[in-house]
Amino acid sequence: MDKQVYTVDNKELIKVTASGWLGTAMEFMDFQLYSLAAAIVFNEIFFEQGNPAMGLVMSMGTYGAGYVARIIGAWFFGRLGDKIGRKEVLFFTIALMGLASTAIGFLPTYAQVGIWAPIGLVLLRIVQGFGAGAEISGAGVMVVEFARKHHRGFVGSFVCLGTSTGTLLANLIWTIILSRLSNAQVLAWGWRIPFYASFVIMIFAILIRIFIKESPVMAEKKKLLEEERQKENGEVKSNGIKNFAVATGLRFGQAGNSGLLQTYIAGFIVSILAMQKVVVTNANIISSIISFITIPLVGYIGDKIGRRKMYMILSLAMAIYAIPMMLMINSKNPVLVTIALIIGLNVGVQGLFSLENVMMAELFGSLHRMTLMAMAKETGGLIATGFGPLIAAALVTAMSGSWIPIAIMIIIFSLITFFSAKESCDTNDVNLNALEDPKIMNKKEELQDLEVRVGELEEQLNHLKN
Repeated sequence: MDKQVYTVDNKELIKVTASGWLGTAMEFMDFQLYSLAAAIVFNEIFFEQGNPAMGLVMSMGTYGAGYVARIIGAWFFGRLGDKIGRKEVLFFTIALMGLASTAIGFLPTYAQVGIWAPIGLVLLRIVQGFGAGAEISGAGVMVVEFARKHHRGFVGSFVCLGTSTGTLLANLIWTIILSRLSNAQVLAWGWRIPFYASFVIMIFAILIRIFIKESPVMAEKKKLLEEERQKENGEVKSNGIKNFAVATGLRFGQAGNSGLLQTYIAGFIVSILAMQKVVVTNANIISSIISFITIPLVGYIGDKIGRRKMYMILSLAMAIYAIPMMLMINSKNPVLVTIALIIGLNVGVQGLFSLENVMMAELFGSLHRMTLMAMAKETGGLIATGFGPLIAAALVTAMSGSWIPIAIMIIIFSLITFFSAKESCDTNDVNLNALEDPKIMNKKEELQDLEVRVGELEEQLNHLKN
């Protein structure tokens, strides 16, 4: 019997969801602002001029630096969130992210201060990453713990819509700047404007978070921990290692595809294919608008057929689509490039993300949920998103601009997620109040568990007969 209780009314749920939505919008606005800037202008203003392709590689390297800090932030803020509560931690994470992003807009360029320019950029990326390490995980955990069991996917998807909101805002800002300003103006001062805009989102998110309540699971968690302490040999069992590995694998598809399609592809299209910069931003804007349908739809279907099954469908579809997508992009036809990116982003990034923020929370018990979810997210993010664009840039440069390495990396990332989902368990019905993690069993363990259940049923049947 599901012991999860719901003591929060719909009004409180709306406030918590809005808070998570704005926090996610803030993170992804920062993410996309930096991604586009790294691909379009940072290689020209923060690094010594020379080989354009090498400048892009170095720019992607500064992008990856933030992901190292995210793991530290995930551990630090995740532990705090599990100890003192989600609400307090989410206040600090959003403030760190917003202030660091805004400060990037005030940095001097390489022409002004030389090597100190990229050093300052890396340091602010580290601060930004430290705050972001537990932001999206904490927001996801908070909303999932408030939501009713059979609607977790759908309700949780509204937090994920923050990705579309943030991406849409960032691309709209960049599109206006690129279309209204000359290249000289963009390089001189126009690139700073997007980073100033993130300050506004931060203020709205902080104001909402001041007035939300703590997750009801935290109160139940304290009660259950006290009950465990009162037992003679009370001990909370954990399947953390296996669940952590599965959760990290689930992260690879969304994070890896995001790093390639939302970060490196922008530079590839502009620097390697020599197409106009607005092709990328237009594709991202259209994709973000469509994802306002995709994300809640995937969340709703995941509630109905199971998130594990939905994960397998989307990740396998993305692996199959990788080569046709890159052929369309390599055609240099703006319409085909736009269509290719829209499909790829909605299937392999936004669709998977709608599942990720809910299923990863369900894979862990309440004892260490925020810590383990944040660490799994950021471990997968560091490898796939932090270093994926850097590896892609290096391989494409080594292969004289070939698209093949990008397609191969997308296939690998997507298949890692497919097999991780295949090895996972169905999480839709797990009790979020339980301290321990749900058990993921192999075929032999499933058979043994089935034999035990059959034995128990036989005993009950014999008891009824007697």
